[in-house]
Amino acid sequence: MIRNKYILIAFRLVVGGMFIWAGVSKIIDPLGFAQNIANYRVFPEGASFFLALVLPWIEVICGLSLISGIFRYSSALLLSGFLVVFLVLITVTIIRGIDIDCGCFGSLSGKVDYKLILTDSVLLFFSLNIFFSHKADRE
Repeated sequence: MIRNKYILIAFRLVVGGMFIWAGVSKIIDPLGFAQNIANYRVFPEGASFFLALVLPWIEVICGLSLISGIFRYSSALLLSGFLVVFLVLITVTIIRGIDIDCGCFGSLSGKVDYKLILTDSVLLFFSLNIFFSHKADRE
């Protein structure tokens, strides 16, 4: 794991900024985001609407927390969990042959493809480094 504090700060800015941007773009259009969730054909309709209302706010709060340093380890853990779920969902969607926009950034979202897997994998790497730096802080 990376222990350089300046690199970890950069990771916090990147991951936090991406989740703030993603969350705000979804908050602006919750019905559009609910439709994006429904397009994955994994969640019941009611769950899609609930997720569309709750998930973006969690993304924004965790992103702000990560950048500000308040509860950064908890936020990094939660965002890492989100990224793992997103990676599984994207992979399953590709395997099933469903051609949809990811819904990650509202109207600016791209297609679900292998580039998205790479992007989310890099973000997961950054986020896990932030989380595991907590252990290094205590040593």
